[in-house]
Amino acid sequence: MALHLIKLCVGCDTVEELLEWRRGEGDRLPWKMRTRQTPKRADELLDGGSLYRVFKGFILCRQRIRAIDTVGAGVAARCEVTLDPEVVRVQSSPRRPFQGWRYLDDREAPADLAGFNEDAAPPELARRLREIGAW
Repeated sequence: MALHLIKLCVGCDTVEELLEWRRGEGDRLPWKMRTRQTPKRADELLDGGSLYRVFKGFILCRQRIRAIDTVGAGVAARCEVTLDPEVVRVQSSPRRPFQGWRYLDDREAPADLAGFNEDAAPPELARRLREIGAW
C-alpha cells in the first residue's frame, strides 16, 4: 500500500494556475517541491507515492514522487521532493488547512478522475463542479 504526502498549494487557487505558473518557470527543469523537513518515511513514499495538492480547501490533483533528497547540512538543511511533470486530477475531496505537509494513507487518497478533459468546460465551471464533488 502506497504512502503519499499532502500539501497546501499556496499562491495558486486552481490547478490551471499551478500549470500556468509551471510554464513560466520553464518545463525543462525538474519539478521540485521544497520543504524544511525530510520525511522519515521516504522509502514508503518512493514506492508509488504521490504529492496531493490542496487548493482552497479541496484536494484537486496529485503528482507522482520521483525522488526525495536532503540538501545542505545542519540548520541550513532542506528537503527537495522531485515530482513527475504529469499533473493528475483527482476527485474533489475537502481538506482543512494545516501547516507544512502531512502523510496521506492510500485508502484515504481521492481517486483519479478518469478521462478528465480540461477543455470540456470553462475553468470556473470546472472548479465549482470539483468543489461540490460533482466532477
